[in-house]
Amino acid sequence: MTFRAAIVQAGSVPFDTPATLAKVARLTADAAATGARLVVFPEAFVGGYPKGATFGASVGGRSAQGYRDFQRYLDGAIAVPGPHTATLADVAARHQVHLVIGVIERDGGTLYCTVLFFSPQGELLGKHRKVMPTFMERLVWGFGDGATLPVFDTPLGKLGAVICWENYMPLMRMAMYAKGVQIYCMPTADDREYWTSTARHVALEGRCFVLSACQYLTRDAFPDDYDAVQGNAPDTVLMRGGSVIVSPSGDVLAGPVYDQECILSADLDPDEIVRGKFVFDVAGHYSRPDIFSLQVDERAKPPVKTTRDAPGESPADSVLP
Repeated sequence: MTFRAAIVQAGSVPFDTPATLAKVARLTADAAATGARLVVFPEAFVGGYPKGATFGASVGGRSAQGYRDFQRYLDGAIAVPGPHTATLADVAARHQVHLVIGVIERDGGTLYCTVLFFSPQGELLGKHRKVMPTFMERLVWGFGDGATLPVFDTPLGKLGAVICWENYMPLMRMAMYAKGVQIYCMPTADDREYWTSTARHVALEGRCFVLSACQYLTRDAFPDDYDAVQGNAPDTVLMRGGSVIVSPSGDVLAGPVYDQECILSADLDPDEIVRGKFVFDVAGHYSRPDIFSLQVDERAKPPVKTTRDAPGESPADSVLP
């Protein structure tokens, strides 16, 4: 059955998580008012994408200000789950939408670029941590592992997300196609014109709907003491948007839109996926597993693993004679 999906193209409120969450609530309400049952926000919306920040780092060097910049960034990140995810869950439930949103997740002293999934019932369905931060992102974000590569079976279809330049990892795309992803969310910080070509390629390759959301963000959203390499004039554009919705046949259904905040929406017909796979199913009849294969390790990789005796068993009991 056809349903409406919406992308929110807007900027977060950097270093002010409560204000960002209030903006999420307002924009989700606006998107739901269009009839949307799925609402997708950009990469790192809650917690912020520090476009243009250097964190005072150079090869072999760090600055005192850079340490302070990182602390401020970490202070704006959120625990998953935690009180902020409860707020997002309430937003999803209040407006009866599936909510997909990029956040900066704090786990101990490490940050992760994460996408969260919420149901219309207000459940946190799960998360995807970006497995490969791009270039300088590696300075401030950790690496996700295979334990957070979910595709959720929802009433709208099979829902998943691949973040920004993860979409240039062919094996990761193949792993998602093998899970049967139908609604492929692509939150990003890449606002260049060629990104639409990437979204169209993924839609055609996976025979899925692609929803790519990018922020529209200007320098005046940041505090006065934020030093962006692009310049510090208040109207300097740090991210210009370019959000787009693409069908399984590669047709652009909405967008791309640049240089403004907006909500893009389109009606998605799941039957288009079935028709598209008649001629091309990359994880099915077009896969040639007799020649090519992919192994995916979805085990969590904690840095410390602790082994304990079974309840009621002493160390001596567990040793064979």
